Amino acid sequence: MMYAVIDTNVLVSALLSSTEDAATAQIVQKLLLGDIIPVYSEEIFAEYREVLQRKKFKFPAGDQKYLLSAIQKYGKYVIPAPSRLSLPDEKDLPFYEAAIMDKSWYLVTGNQKHFPKESFIVTPREMLNLLANKP
Repeated sequence: MMYAVIDTNVLVSALLSSTEDAATAQIVQKLLLGDIIPVYSEEIFAEYREVLQRKKFKFPAGDQKYLLSAIQKYGKYVIPAPSRLSLPDEKDLPFYEAAIMDKSWYLVTGNQKHFPKESFIVTPREMLNLLANKP
């Protein structure tokens, strides 16, 4: 079991994926199975809700509700301290601030270029590899 802040783009990509073996879809499966404990804040959860409800994605309401309720039920709610970091997209800051609260947590994103180069910021595939190699 590992703790991870899941970037919204990972959830969107997983729900858009037509195959269950896509790395993003596997991340969501691991979350639902309890292998990944999602870490989230009020800002992160609000972004999840807003993005998943966007009409352009056409995600079924039941899928949205199921995923969001699983994150709330099995996840770890945090109130991160503000950092003085400046990111290319300021909307990414809540994800970074949540991830740095504990040195053992990861930030899983498909947009690594939006974040500083740090070992705890990983792609979905890298997170799956970390889980597979966990003792």
